[in-house]
Amino acid sequence: MGEPSKEKALVFAGAFNPITIAHLERARYALSYIRYDKVVFVPSKSVYIQKVQEKDFAYQDEERLRRLNLVKEDYPFREVSDYELKQVVQPRTYLTLKALGKGYQKVSLLIGSDKLIELETGWKYVDEIGKEFGFVVRSRNGRDLKEIIQDSPYLKKRENYFTLIPPKTDYQDLSSSMVRKNRKQGKDVSSLVPKEIRKELLSYEKHEV
Repeated sequence: MGEPSKEKALVFAGAFNPITIAHLERARYALSYIRYDKVVFVPSKSVYIQKVQEKDFAYQDEERLRRLNLVKEDYPFREVSDYELKQVVQPRTYLTLKALGKGYQKVSLLIGSDKLIELETGWKYVDEIGKEFGFVVRSRNGRDLKEIIQDSPYLKKRENYFTLIPPKTDYQDLSSSMVRKNRKQGKDVSSLVPKEIRKELLSYEKHEV
């Protein structure tokens, strides 16, 4: 194996079901704030999205990965990893960070305020992630990150794990579920997704009901 990159990377794990402008612009904003070099998008397994997260629909692993790889021109900071897709079962985030961390000088985990709230009850290895990598947290839906942490004894005890991104109102209401809902209703989603995949997401597809 070659030497690790000297770059610093934010790891952005999620469904990307499908990838939207909001995912990319939030990643760009976080990157500019924390002054890292790359954002590594890590799609999770479709079986996990449907069976564990209980989403109403999930594009196949290969399709979500292909679309992520297509997005290049306007987002040169974007890298894509298929690490989680290649595992037999959905790996814990800590294991993903350990694996990807071998390729960079430093990696940290990018999460939203919705995931911050879930850390106490829905995550494992929170302390390991916090101590070894750190969490970079962005606000979703206008949530006050400092207030969330101060109101939770669990999070307050671990507040040194978190780098908080100042709130930005752009794309707060845009989500993958909105794209899927609009497609289901036959609406134009071209303004919601990156240009490389607009054409294939313009029309209604019956199998997404």
